Amino acid sequence: MGSIALGLISGGAALVTAAFLAWLVVRNDEGNETVRGIAALIREGAMAFLRREYTLLALFVAAIFVVLLLFIDFNVLNESRISELNSIGPIDLDGPWTALSYLAGSFGSALAGFIGMNIAVRGNSRTATAAQSGLNPALRVAFNSGAVMGLTVVGIGLIGVTALWWVFQNPNVVAGFGFGASSIALFARVGGGIYTKAADVGADLVGKVEAGLPEDDPRNPAVIADNVGDNVGDVAGMGADLFESYVGSIIASLALATTVGIAGVMGSQATEFDATLAVLPIAVAGAGIIASVLGMAVVRTPATAAMGRLLWSLRFGIYGAGALGLAGAAVLVGVLDFPAGVDPWKLFGVIVTGLVVGQTIGTATEWFTSYEYPWVKWISKQAETGHSSTIIAGIAVGLYSTVIPAVAIVLGIYVANELAGLYGIGLAAVGMLSTLGITLATDAYGPVADNAGGIAEQAHLEPEVRERTDALDALGNTTAATGKGFAIGSAVLTALALMAAYGQVTGVEVFNLVEPNVLIGAVIGGLLPFLFSGLTMQAVGTAAGSMIEEVRRQFREIPGLREGVEGVKPDAARAVDISTRGALRAMVLPGLVAIVAPIIVGAVMGAEALGGLLAGSIVSGFLLAIFMANAGGAWDNAKKYIELGNHGGKGSDAHSAAVTGDTVAILSRTLRGLLSTYC
Repeated sequence: MGSIALGLISGGAALVTAAFLAWLVVRNDEGNETVRGIAALIREGAMAFLRREYTLLALFVAAIFVVLLLFIDFNVLNESRISELNSIGPIDLDGPWTALSYLAGSFGSALAGFIGMNIAVRGNSRTATAAQSGLNPALRVAFNSGAVMGLTVVGIGLIGVTALWWVFQNPNVVAGFGFGASSIALFARVGGGIYTKAADVGADLVGKVEAGLPEDDPRNPAVIADNVGDNVGDVAGMGADLFESYVGSIIASLALATTVGIAGVMGSQATEFDATLAVLPIAVAGAGIIASVLGMAVVRTPATAAMGRLLWSLRFGIYGAGALGLAGAAVLVGVLDFPAGVDPWKLFGVIVTGLVVGQTIGTATEWFTSYEYPWVKWISKQAETGHSSTIIAGIAVGLYSTVIPAVAIVLGIYVANELAGLYGIGLAAVGMLSTLGITLATDAYGPVADNAGGIAEQAHLEPEVRERTDALDALGNTTAATGKGFAIGSAVLTALALMAAYGQVTGVEVFNLVEPNVLIGAVIGGLLPFLFSGLTMQAVGTAAGSMIEEVRRQFREIPGLREGVEGVKPDAARAVDISTRGALRAMVLPGLVAIVAPIIVGAVMGAEALGGLLAGSIVSGFLLAIFMANAGGAWDNAKKYIELGNHGGKGSDAHSAAVTGDTVAILSRTLRGLLSTYC
């Protein structure tokens, strides 16, 4: 009961802290009339997109709810497995409990995304205004805005999972919550990603390359749409995405504690449910929330700081939170009453393993995506020889960047399994995401800083304001890629843990690749991330094409727009509407492919083939997602490194090539959502 209370109290503390930070953000000066007007356009566009997206998602969620309520009998699906378990609490699933849990997960994910974006679109203008006073005030406003997203995600997620387990103590009911979160995550990530890249491509290729305008120039019709995209893709979309990862890791451990039990920890053949093993992930997540809140308090930087110092400002908070989280986990495994034969310090070793693997992936991501390190500087240098050299260099860096995360994940799986069996793999994912509150804060702050730079440019604020926001934005590109690395790594561990639970529930103990059905399933699973990626790229290309034509039309048909005649303004609302309609139309097909393909394979070819599909999609999706996330971050920061005055600076041929490289970074915003959806 103590662990349940810790989960509920920690989740509540996260939400209270998020509310306090939101208050700190909105009490800051929003800026002059011009700044407020630009911020209002961004806010209106973001909220309009979210309303239309959530309306479509509500119809999908309602349909799935009806299917779960009327057509799925969970007692029948799990009858054979339930008979083997000694006691896991209330077994009777008659009634709408799993379906209602699905609704709760969907609503929780949507609510977290809405709250996070609502504060982000208010923090952007306040960050730009604070940057007039110095770097540290701007960092505090932007970081607090991102922290609201991080704490809201972990608070709602942990309260939801903990309350459902407390009431039902049944993994099927709690799994409904994760399924609901996954439904929202997939479509929100795809829709937001398509929106933001379509706007980004239109703004860059026409405004910056063809018309020769500075980034975020107010004459560019696509600038407001681009600013909106940062929020709907990298705040609301990422929030829903990581909400699913967070609750999925906890649910995976709960499921394994139920289906594998002590056998997964002791290495014995007997399966016995133990309540302490089930609630340990909840307690670890609760301790991680407290550690994240404390870590956030130390994030600050001097008034004048280099990029490396800025990076260490955030690292200090993240590493501090990690250390505090491990200390809390050590206390928990020391005081909880585990069954005889279970070594609690091996479980602590699993938690350490998960956190170390996450930090390794995050640090490797920084190395490949920050312009403080050689890889991004090399891409910038290659830009001097043209567009194709830039693309080749970015692809090479993205491919190289898969090595360290892959090795870290492999070692993490091996160590976790040696220490605590299959249950340990799920617990390692919980350890990796235990401090998600602050990790996501460093991710979500990036779009706020990016928006602040855009507002500073459009409002013609002093040059030093844009310099400060650019420094924060460049750091945000690195921290965003780091957040994606954590998300991808945790998704792999969570998917493997859930796959183990899937094998236990279906009775398939071995997925034999020599069996044709399993091999066929693995090939199909390996194919699906590439098919999903192709559909997403085509959608972005189509939407971006419409945006490009619209920007060209406005430059052509609105007299004085390109020349910057006073009083002449672009039709920003038209550009926002084009991205919105294109994204909402295009997100449907990739999402349906991700959902329907496993159902068809499982129904036609059986449980073994479906297991092969899950394995194939995990491997190919993991590597492809890491590749695209890091290549995208590297291209973006290579462009910013040139804009600092290196290799010819803004307006040079190298800068034009770097802009082209930046527009290629498409899938990093969408593919990760696919990875965890299958499990």
